[in-house]
Amino acid sequence: MEMETEKLMLVILTVFLSISATVRTDYVRPQPRKTLEFPWNPKHPSQPQQVHISLAGEKHLQISWVTDDKSAPSIVEYGTSPGKYTLSAEGESTSYSYLFYSSGKIHHTVIGPLEDDTVYFYRCGGQGPEFHLKTPPAQFPVTFAVAGDLGQTGWTKTTLDHIDQCKYDIHLLPGDLSYADYMQHLWDTFGELVQPLASARPWMVTEGNHEKEKILLFMDAFQSYNARWKMPFKESGSTSNLYYSFEVAGVHVIMLGSYTDYDELSDQYSWLKADLSMVDRYKTPWLIVLFHVPWYNSNHAHQGEGDEMMAAMEPLLYAAGVDIVLAGHVHAYERSKRVYKGRSDPCGAVHITVGDGGNREGLAQKFLHPQPEWSLFREASFGHGELKIVNSTHAFWSWHRNDDDEPVRSDEVWITSLLSSGCLAVADKNYGSSRKILMSP
Repeated sequence: MEMETEKLMLVILTVFLSISATVRTDYVRPQPRKTLEFPWNPKHPSQPQQVHISLAGEKHLQISWVTDDKSAPSIVEYGTSPGKYTLSAEGESTSYSYLFYSSGKIHHTVIGPLEDDTVYFYRCGGQGPEFHLKTPPAQFPVTFAVAGDLGQTGWTKTTLDHIDQCKYDIHLLPGDLSYADYMQHLWDTFGELVQPLASARPWMVTEGNHEKEKILLFMDAFQSYNARWKMPFKESGSTSNLYYSFEVAGVHVIMLGSYTDYDELSDQYSWLKADLSMVDRYKTPWLIVLFHVPWYNSNHAHQGEGDEMMAAMEPLLYAAGVDIVLAGHVHAYERSKRVYKGRSDPCGAVHITVGDGGNREGLAQKFLHPQPEWSLFREASFGHGELKIVNSTHAFWSWHRNDDDEPVRSDEVWITSLLSSGCLAVADKNYGSSRKILMSP
C-alpha cells in the first residue's frame, strides 16, 4: 500500500517537477536493461539491513545500517576472528519521513582505532548475521574502484559483479546512487543491492542530481541521502555532508558537491580553499578530486552544465596541483589529457568521466565531432574504473567495459604525479604565481 501511495504521489508531482527540472532532449539514449525486481523478503524487525561502511577519520570506520525496529540498539561488536567480538562501540541513529513514507531506524556507529590492512569480523545491533570488512592499507599501493550513476538495473548488477572480482581497497562513487527519485522504497532496495560489497569495503560517495529529491515548500533537498549515507564531513572541517575530504595511504581525496553553492562567496569554496592549503604533499603525494558534473565533456549530454563550477573552482585545483578529477553524470566514459582552462597543460589534472555504472536512463551515445584536442579516449558503454596508486610517483588507471570479462582493460594509462613532475616546485615561475590564490584571504 505504501508503494502504491508513493507512485500516486509521483504522478501528482510530475507536473510540478517538470516546471523546475531541466531536461535535455538533444541526444538519444538506447534501450536500457530492465530495472531489477526485488521480491518481498520479510525480515525480523531488529535484523540489520542495508549495511555499508565508510571511512571516519584516521584508523576509524563507520558502520551504517537500517532496522525496522525503532528500539534496536546502535551497537557494533567486532574482532579479528570469526564469531569472537572482543571490542564494541555504540553510535547514533536517525530516521526521516518523506511524504507518506517513513524510514526505518538508520544507525551510524564509528569503530576503532583499527589496524591497517586487516580483516575484521562484525555484527550490528547485537544480533543478526556476521559481516566482515578489510581496512585500507597505511602505505602504497592502494587501489580504488570507481563507478558512478549506478541505479538498480541489470547493468548495475553486472557492474557490481565485475567490481567484486577486482582487488580494491575503497569504492569511490561520484554521485547518483539509487535513482530513487522521490520513490523512497528504492533507497531501501539499493541498500540491499550494494550490501555485499559496501559492507566489506568502504564506500565514499558524493551527491548527484538524483539525490536532490527537493519538493518546494514540502521537502528539503538531500534529506534521504544525508540520513542514509553519512560521510566524514565533520572530521575534515566541513559543515555539510555534501562536501568533505579524507586521506588514505598517501592520497588526499576531496569530494565536492555539484548541487550546493560553489561560488567564491560560498561555504564550499571557502572550505575547499582551506582544505587544499593544508594538504601536505610529502605526506600525501597524490591529490584526487571527485564531483558529479564533469567539467571536461565532449558528449552532447549535459554540455556546459559544469562550466560555472569550473570557472569558480578550477583555479583552486590547478594552484594546488590536483592530479586526477573523477566525475559522473554523463552516461558514458571519457578520459582527458592533463588539461586546464580548456587546453592541454602539463600541470593540469587528468579528467575522467565514469558515469556509466548502470543507470536506468541508458547510455549517452552522441559525442561532439571533431573530438576536442584534450580528449584522449571516449566510449558510450557501461563499466567501471580501477585506480591503483602504486607509489608516490606513479598510478595505473584502467577502465573495464561490462561487455568484456573483468580482467580485460578497455582503456589503460600510467599517470605520473604532479609532485614528481616538478609542477609543484615554487621555482616554476608560472605555476608558482598561480599558487598565490590559495594563500590570499
